[in-house]
Amino acid sequence: MLWTIAALLASYLLGSIPTAYLFGKALKGIDIRKVGSGNVGATNALRALGKGPGITVLLIDILKGFITVILLGDFFVNKPHLLQAQNLRIFMGLCCICGHNWTIFLQFKGGKGIATTFGVLLGLSMKVPGLNIVIGLIILTWLLVFFSFRIVSLASIIAALALPIFCFLFKQPFVLTSVSLLLCIFVIIRHKANLARIFQGKESRL
Repeated sequence: MLWTIAALLASYLLGSIPTAYLFGKALKGIDIRKVGSGNVGATNALRALGKGPGITVLLIDILKGFITVILLGDFFVNKPHLLQAQNLRIFMGLCCICGHNWTIFLQFKGGKGIATTFGVLLGLSMKVPGLNIVIGLIILTWLLVFFSFRIVSLASIIAALALPIFCFLFKQPFVLTSVSLLLCIFVIIRHKANLARIFQGKESRL
């Protein structure tokens, strides 16, 4: 039981590292929460800090999710747990995403979780049979929507909606399919303001 709590807490804390905020302070002395969209994520970092820092933030946020599932996962799965190894990795990934979205280091105001979710799914695809097909389809969905409309938030929302559908169609484990539905809800909640701007035709294009 204690090892399970430790695994989930470590995952949350790793996800909570506010990459975009730290880069904003280090490179320009700004609080990225007060610039642009106010989001502590890669897209806002790209706009506020430039292409290089924005891409770096994106990669680090992806790595947070990947490292949680693979490296932290490999460490913790060999300890005594209440959960099966695969399910432990899934819940560790979920806690990492929660950390990114609601980071303890910034009074629970974080990013929208897209990059970190991708990192988690990428890591899980190395452990869960058949998930790599789902990931490929999600990436394809994101790219098609993005290159059609040039709106990152719209591409992310559509890809999130597609995730539980693809998990169900390709018969992924029940726990993973259920968590994918929860992640979809997370994305929609975190993009409420973006959805309003999309419907008003005011959402920024990249």
